[in-house]
Amino acid sequence: MKKISHPKHFLTLDALPYRSKVFLCIALISSLLSFSQAVKVEPPFWWAGMNAGELQLMVYGKNISQYEPQINGVNISDVTKTENPNYLFITVQTTGITPGKVKIDFKKKGKIRFSEAYEFKKRADNSAQRKGFDSSDMIYLLMPDRFANGNESNDSHPDVTEKVDRSFDGGRHGGDIEGIIDHLDYLKELGVTTIWSTPLLEDNDERYSYHTYAQSDVYKIDPRYGTNEDYKRLANEMHKRDMKLVMDYVTNHWGSEHWMIKDLPTYEWIHQFSGYANSNYRMTTQYDPNTSEIDKKYCVDGWFVKTMPDLNQSHPLVLNYLIQNAIWWIEYANLDGFRVDTYSYNDKEGIAKWTKAIMEEYPHFNIVGEVWLHDQAQISYWQKDSPIGALQNYNTHLPAVMDFTLHDAIGTVFNEDNTGWSDGMYKVYENFVNDFLYRDINNLLVFIENHDTARFNHIYNGSIDKYKMAVALIATVRGTPQIYYGSEIGMQGDKGKGDGDIRQDFPGGWASDKNNAFTKEGRNQLQNQYYEFTSKIFNWRKNKKVIHTGKTTQFLPENNVYVYFRYNDNESVMVIINNNPEEQSLNTERFKERILNFTKGTDIITGEEISLKTAIKVAGKSALILELQ
Repeated sequence: MKKISHPKHFLTLDALPYRSKVFLCIALISSLLSFSQAVKVEPPFWWAGMNAGELQLMVYGKNISQYEPQINGVNISDVTKTENPNYLFITVQTTGITPGKVKIDFKKKGKIRFSEAYEFKKRADNSAQRKGFDSSDMIYLLMPDRFANGNESNDSHPDVTEKVDRSFDGGRHGGDIEGIIDHLDYLKELGVTTIWSTPLLEDNDERYSYHTYAQSDVYKIDPRYGTNEDYKRLANEMHKRDMKLVMDYVTNHWGSEHWMIKDLPTYEWIHQFSGYANSNYRMTTQYDPNTSEIDKKYCVDGWFVKTMPDLNQSHPLVLNYLIQNAIWWIEYANLDGFRVDTYSYNDKEGIAKWTKAIMEEYPHFNIVGEVWLHDQAQISYWQKDSPIGALQNYNTHLPAVMDFTLHDAIGTVFNEDNTGWSDGMYKVYENFVNDFLYRDINNLLVFIENHDTARFNHIYNGSIDKYKMAVALIATVRGTPQIYYGSEIGMQGDKGKGDGDIRQDFPGGWASDKNNAFTKEGRNQLQNQYYEFTSKIFNWRKNKKVIHTGKTTQFLPENNVYVYFRYNDNESVMVIINNNPEEQSLNTERFKERILNFTKGTDIITGEEISLKTAIKVAGKSALILELQ
């Protein structure tokens, strides 16, 4: 808040009677107060040299709409008022603007009543050309509240309601940004190149605020995680280690405690019904040519849950606010990517405009959308330049989508020991049969679990052999692999017991923890077996272009054994996944078209050389990754 001094008065107070002095002082104080105004401006600052040639400032203050804004040296092209007098939306032209501070004057009846300073910062060199994550990366998904507590002093905070309670699985446990920074070397050693953290912005719900998907201020890191500067420092520390940071961005909804929800700029800022309406979650209504309008409306406009009001991305003020907020965080924190929550629940035209605006500002950035569907054609619909979307003249401009159909298969196949027509490894094989549906198969996120799904190691009862098969798969197929925190030490959790059980604290992240799984000495023997395999395979993968962008040839599974090759002009890798409980002997003659003139292969885990001239023996429930020579 800025206060502007009242114009000087030239009357000498000493010449007035005492009573007149009192009345005059009261009048002056009242006048000063009337010319003062507490306002909030968002974005809080911007940058000179952005590609987009205009900026829309949201100004919030008591009856702010009665004032007319003016900025010396800056062209105001539009001022939008809504039915709520506490808001002004000021569009300014930024082409050619130079770094520095300007003054926004607010005038009434031709006179300046108060002013606000606003800053255009110098943009970082080559900011627009930043390179996002890609298929050469391995993404580590963590929940900051459950990963590590690096700063106990911010476990609870006076500015937010919910306090720390580690005894409650749905409560705040105290993990924070400092805890992530403290363990970056652990993650780098594991083979991680990119971190996707679930949201870190303020969530002021009374309970269950730890997941932070019900945000109450989208320009502010939740104080229980740290500060905006801490988040920026996290990105800087990661970049020092050649690692990338992906922000979990929520376009579909805010939390009911968001300050703007409590005083809506306009009735249409959120989707409203007569009473409450929940989403039916049927995303297929977005492209079903036979859908009813009411079903489509309740999918897109219905609230995700009662504490998450549904944002109206079809409203230009809302859409522009979300675009600018996203760009602000990329520029401010020097981000390398977004993961967009519930991407396909948004107004599909609005979210396409949001995505396009970001990718135009940062053409080499990457965004992966959560499109939780169970059919490759339906998932493909949401990827940029999709041949499926083109059938309806629709393009999301979204570079990456999540391979949920592969995840579905991984969740069952390793317990399927039979060799039926469509069971076991046939489910995995069939997933890649449909790769022709995707425009960019290298820009798919492949994973065995995440923060919303059942824990892999729970599904398979802690079988490290099945874990190794699954990790060998996602580490060597097309796309970008992602693992969930704790998978690498065998962490389990029962989805049936609720989200808290699949989001347990990482052992060693708290000073009082007896088991510190962040160190080799602190891990038990089984945890080390998980960790060492995961580290070995993903560190090997880091420099393997043949895996990042190579072609694939797959062979029909036989006896529940799945074989495929990744290859380019310089390298070839043979992957064998034996999902049969029994040892299998593979006749290499069957794979001659891809073995070519190679005579041996090196097991990337053990370093053992294996001849390709004779049958290859593969132990039951195991994977073999061979670099061909």
